[in-house]
Amino acid sequence: MAALNKSELLGVTQKEFEKLTRLLGGMDEKQAAIKDEDDTSIMDIVIHRAHWIDLFLGWYEDGQAGKEVFFPAKGYKWNDLKRYNADLRSRHAALTWSQARQWLDTAHGKLVDFMESRSDTELYGGPMKGANNKWTPGRWAEAAGPSHFRSAAKYIRARMKGFR
Repeated sequence: MAALNKSELLGVTQKEFEKLTRLLGGMDEKQAAIKDEDDTSIMDIVIHRAHWIDLFLGWYEDGQAGKEVFFPAKGYKWNDLKRYNADLRSRHAALTWSQARQWLDTAHGKLVDFMESRSDTELYGGPMKGANNKWTPGRWAEAAGPSHFRSAAKYIRARMKGFR
């Protein structure tokens, strides 16, 4: 169930991030870099999660500034996600495991700062500017953070079974 206020949002964000980082804590770079049948690695998933937090924060800033908001990004539509994610993997292929983990930690910190610096009304009082839908900034933040952390943890647990 989606968070309905700032307190719930912060709670679920911390809970899901802690679960994810516990899984990542015992993983070495070699394991993190192994590709699956879709050419995706655990490191790719970590990079993806960090990147989408940054995307969300950019969407929010652009909407607040009255700028056009590109969903998911300029030159891509929602039905282009497969291509977008492949392009993202390609752009960040040179990152190390340590850099990917640091990016995720940094992005999580920025997301928490975003949440903490806004009121319940700012997070849940109405649709996010520029989004052209009914989702509030809080709902978008949850999608970019804890929901993505949860799906990443599920993927990683499944992949780790193959490492045994």
